[in-house]
This record gives sequence, C-alpha cells and structure tokens, in this order.
Amino acid sequence: MLIYLRVLKESFNFAINALKNNKLRTFLSLVGVTIGIFSIIAILAAVDSLKKEVEGSISSIDTSTMIITRFSFGPTEVPPWKREQFPNVTYEEYQLLKKSNLDIDEVAFATSVPSSPIKYDGNTVSNLNINPVTYEIYEIESIKIEEGRFYNEAESTSGAQVLVIGYEVATELFGAPSAAIGKKVRMFGRKFMVIGTMEKEGGGLGGDSKDTVVIFPVNAARKIFGDSKKGGFTRIIVKPRKGSDEEETIAIITQKLRVSRGLKPDDVDTFFIAQLKGFVDAIDDITGQMNIVGLMISGFSLLVGGFGIANIMFVSVKERTNLIGIQKSLGAKRRFILLQFLFEAVVLALFGGIIGMFSVWVLAQVANAILEDFTFVLSGWNMFIGTSVSVFIGLVAGILPAISASKLDPVEAIRTGM
Repeated sequence: MLIYLRVLKESFNFAINALKNNKLRTFLSLVGVTIGIFSIIAILAAVDSLKKEVEGSISSIDTSTMIITRFSFGPTEVPPWKREQFPNVTYEEYQLLKKSNLDIDEVAFATSVPSSPIKYDGNTVSNLNINPVTYEIYEIESIKIEEGRFYNEAESTSGAQVLVIGYEVATELFGAPSAAIGKKVRMFGRKFMVIGTMEKEGGGLGGDSKDTVVIFPVNAARKIFGDSKKGGFTRIIVKPRKGSDEEETIAIITQKLRVSRGLKPDDVDTFFIAQLKGFVDAIDDITGQMNIVGLMISGFSLLVGGFGIANIMFVSVKERTNLIGIQKSLGAKRRFILLQFLFEAVVLALFGGIIGMFSVWVLAQVANAILEDFTFVLSGWNMFIGTSVSVFIGLVAGILPAISASKLDPVEAIRTGM
C-alpha cells in the first residue's frame, strides 16, 4: 500500500511540474478536457434544473389527477379537422360526473375568460392569470390561504362575485395581503369582493405562479360571458380516490360522457382524458433525450481532450526516458512505471475536470443571481459524474503511453536519454 501511495505522490509531483514547466503545452492539452467536462456538467445541471422547475410547478397537484377537455395534450389518431369539430366539455357534464357514483375524491369545472385588469382606489394590476373554477379546486390543488378563506359550495353554485387573489396581486393593490380582505375591486366592469389571499409561492417556470392568480366562481364567469360550445378552454378536473383503479375510473367516465353526448358505438370519443402523470413521464422522456444528445456533443470535446492528454504523456515519456532507465536499473518493476504514468495522466485529466466543474459552478451562481424565477441546480451527483468522467479520460488517454514507458529496456533507455 505504501508503494502505491508513493507512486501517487510522485505522479502528482510530476504532473505539477509538467503544469509549471510547460504551461502553454499543458493548457492546450487540458483545454479539451475542460470544455468537455464543462459541457457535460452544464447540460446535466441545466436539464436537472428544468425538470425540477417543471415538476415543482405541478407538485401541489396529485399526478393521478385527470383533465377532460376537447383538446389532446399528446399524440392521437384523430385527425385535426375532426378534433376541431369536438364541442367543449360543459358545466352540465361536470354535474353529471359529480352526481355519479365514481371512485373519486373531487371533481371540478374550470373555464377561461379574457384577461382583465383589476382596479381598486386608483391602483391597477394587469397581466393576471384569471381562473374561473368551481370550489372543489381548493382541495384538488391544495391551495394555501394566508388571509381570509376560499369560497364555499353555495357561493360557487350561485356565482357569487367573490375573489381569491395571489400574494403579488394583494400586495400591489392593497399594500399587504391582510388589508385585502373585505375590499371591493373592479374587474370585467363589475364589483367583486376579495375574501381570501393565497400564500406567497415565488416565481414558477417562466415567471408563472399563484402569486399573480385571481380565482373566482365559474358560475360568475358564466353569468358575465355565457356558455359557448367552442369558445374558451373549458375543462373538467377529476381527482381519483387514493388506491382506486384509475383505468376503471377512466373507462366509467368515458362511458358516461359518450352516453351523455349520444355517441354511437362506432363513433370516436369527442373528448380527451389526460393524466398529469402522463406529463411527468413526457418530461422524463424529453429530459432523457436532451441528456443523451448533450452527452454525445460533449463527447467530441472529451475525445479531443483525451488525445491532448495522450499527446502530453507521450512527450513526457520521451523527456523522461533516461529517468525511466535509471529507475528500472535500480529495480523498479514494470508495474511501478506503468502506474506512475497512469496516475500522472489521471491527475492531469482531473485538473482539466476540476477547472471545468468550477466554471460550471461560477456560471450557476451568475445564472441564479440574474434569473429570479429560475434556480440553476448543481447537484453532488453531477459533480461525481464529472469527476468520474475525468478519471476515465485520464485512464484511457494514459494507458498507451504508460505501457510504452513500462516496456522500455533500461540500458537502451539510459543510452537514449544521454
């Protein structure tokens, strides 16, 4: 064990000397490894960060949750011209599912409305995410209320003109969320009363979060805008009961909606049922493909870096031929010489890898300082991958020079080096 530690120490010293004595040559040799490791870690970190941000934006919703709409969120065999003829899901269909004996926890109905600013006492807030939805969404999305309350079933059914607003909306309109409760604001040319404010969530993907959301009863929106079979984006949101047979629930929902719409047995479904876990799986597939493509591109830089390490090691063997001959004449075994140069190659590759990983860390800090709504995650696992790849490149690039050094004849080596 001591001899290997000595080899490691000597190899480290030789690598340091190579860096000091041949700065330009070493820099040019290591730049490939540095760029390669930088590319790999940067890509892995960026993809992980994107995945974490997307998953975080839907973390409050159970991934088994189903969304029923006339739109398809994934590949479908139904041609576009036919999908355009599908009617919107309706409030009556929501009521049908709600009254049915389904194995579900909650079912909610939501629609979309034109954007509108909210005004109060000379203050105006625009660019809001306005969501008309039934009261069940409170349980489905686990909405957290900071001040006041969420609207109840009676207010939802009657279409009461009440609002639950996000943290930023409350702060900009009233100065503080606590000051918002009971105040009447103007939206769509009508007066609405603020009955609740949501907890601060922080920036989501693309700056989207509940901080800029306004939620109010869907029946209030129906009173203002009416119902349209094609306009808007209506959806029924279903949260299955935990442990239930989700495939069976989907089959029952499909059957009830088909009967309600009078579809014949050979007619295609005029609606789509998507689950959030399908989005999560799609995210995993996309990020996996991005990782593969990124690693392939980074591999070319590492290939160049490997050739650079191999080149500097062959030069090192040539320069130290005399020393190798002396070591072998004094009893050094081939394994000792081989490990000495192999360790040196690994140390050189590690230098390049460390510089690359440090560069990614600096980039992450700058990105986090500039991007308020996105967190660049540099995990320990990614750093481990970078270190492992550096060691592997050092081993592969150094094996041939190390073997050639270990096979030198001591007499010829001393004579050649003189």
